[in-house]
Amino acid sequence: MAAVEQITDGVHNLSVIDSGKKNRIQVSNTKKPLFFYVNLAKRYMQQHNEVELSALGMAIATVVSVAEILKNGELAVEKKIMTSTVDIKDDSRGRPVQKAKIEILLEKSEDFDKLMAAAAEEDDFDDGEEQS
Repeated sequence: MAAVEQITDGVHNLSVIDSGKKNRIQVSNTKKPLFFYVNLAKRYMQQHNEVELSALGMAIATVVSVAEILKNGELAVEKKIMTSTVDIKDDSRGRPVQKAKIEILLEKSEDFDKLMAAAAEEDDFDDGEEQS
């Protein structure tokens, strides 16, 4: 019977590492507007309390801009920044090419919920004025 209790305890204490993070936004240069990513990051922070922004190569500037907009708007606090290089297979050259990679982890600021509520109220007010 003790073995069953040990297994049960092991299952309860099990932590699963999920590489497909649900709070990660992989930014690309697919012509999505900057504020698409800003608004998506806000939604992810509402759901998960933090968001990880990730990009390769030329998309790094977009990720940095998104992070700065959220920080300057006092919605997010920078928790961690990781940089690295990754090998990407280039079919045209037939050999791997190194690309810069950045990952920025942001967490909700203390005022996040208050600021988001105020913005939602403002949107509701604006909608009411338009309908009159």
